[in-house]
Amino acid sequence: MRRALVAAVCGAAVSVAARRVARFRPPEVSPEPPDLDGLDADAAAVRLAELVRIPTISSRDPAEMDAGAFETFRERLTTLYPETHRVLDREVLGDGALLYRWRSGTEQPPMVLMAHYDVVPVAGQDWSRDPFSGLIEDGVVHGRGAIDDKGALVAILEAVESLVVAGFTPARDVYLSFGNDEEVFGVGAELAVDTLTSRGIRPWAVIDEGGAVVSGVFPGVPGQTAVVGLAEKGLLDVELITTDAGGHASAPARGGAPARLARAVLRIDENPFPARLHDVVLGMVDALGRHAPTGYRALFAHAEYLRPALARVLSRASREANALVRTTVAITQLEGSKARNVLATRARAHANIRIALGETVESTVDHLRRVIDDPDVELHIVDGNDPSPVSRADNEAFALVGAAARSVYPDAAVAPYVMVQASDSRHFSQICDSVYRFMPFDLSKSELAALHAADERISVAALHRGAGFYRYLIRHL
Repeated sequence: MRRALVAAVCGAAVSVAARRVARFRPPEVSPEPPDLDGLDADAAAVRLAELVRIPTISSRDPAEMDAGAFETFRERLTTLYPETHRVLDREVLGDGALLYRWRSGTEQPPMVLMAHYDVVPVAGQDWSRDPFSGLIEDGVVHGRGAIDDKGALVAILEAVESLVVAGFTPARDVYLSFGNDEEVFGVGAELAVDTLTSRGIRPWAVIDEGGAVVSGVFPGVPGQTAVVGLAEKGLLDVELITTDAGGHASAPARGGAPARLARAVLRIDENPFPARLHDVVLGMVDALGRHAPTGYRALFAHAEYLRPALARVLSRASREANALVRTTVAITQLEGSKARNVLATRARAHANIRIALGETVESTVDHLRRVIDDPDVELHIVDGNDPSPVSRADNEAFALVGAAARSVYPDAAVAPYVMVQASDSRHFSQICDSVYRFMPFDLSKSELAALHAADERISVAALHRGAGFYRYLIRHL
């Protein structure tokens, strides 16, 4: 009787575990041939290059913004994609966010395709080419925004333009939401969400930047992997502040404001947040494990019961893998005295924190206070938001994303993951339970490393496949 009871309990546990993993298990689909009709790879590269040459650099300081560049960009879109602008409705929201509507004539909930056209600055970076030259060389488009995120914007418009020219009408409305201030956590996407909400519209699915098609980044999986973000970590900016009486630097006192601040920073660095394997990351391990060699496959098959061990392994595998399993803290700014011979009356450190799923702004700040263990260190919250809700992976929308990815990357494994950066799509999580973060480009490690850094670039072939991805999505709605 006892053995029967134990067996029943164990069986129930296995069943529960299997169901939890199955929620994030993408369906295996046989890829259809790539849908590249009407797409011209070289012409798309030329159009992207032209848009890269327009320096739409974002800044939190309005005085540093070149409003004329943003206006030029919006006007250029109308000439580069004339049929799209003839057929689709277009609205300009706020200071320049764009919202297009491609009418289907049906009442089905719409698909939203997102991108942003603002870019980060290039100052202080050592570029091998002019970052705003839009140079096309050896099958590669070079320049700031080539991937993040003008590449996705062009891939979307290439797909839409080709379908409009062919006389195609989608089965459900398609909205294009192009933000103008994503890089500074602006309000463009919020305005788009507010506009749709005011009209009673709840999207069927939303696709924004995020994961990509990568190779060799997951242990034991040598082939291509299309990682689709189901959620993104929360973002928290905190200032650590210490104060002191100050004085002349010739007569310093021990334990001044900089010393106490340094001690607090070191305590944070030496006591990282705990590593945990969230269900989404477990789903990624499960999905990729089925494409791994036998030894790894056996290990990943028991991932549910090896959560602590796998969390530790991932936390040590790489900086990127570590960010998947824990809340991370990066000290990005330090400030002390304004003069070389004056003691600091105030010392400040800025911590940029990415909050893991399962944590909150409140629990993160509480953890910092416990680790610092110094009531004289003030914690000032500059801004923050909790992690996004987790999108569904057991529905037709996610299956369509996987099918579209495999249509242009037939050998790729499709897996869910947690996006460690922030994106505009977090705002759409308020009105949609199927928000997916995926850039349909196959990117090398060096290309990924160039995001927000010098020598950003994208291959013409990857841009072409990205347009094929969006074309497949729209045609199979």
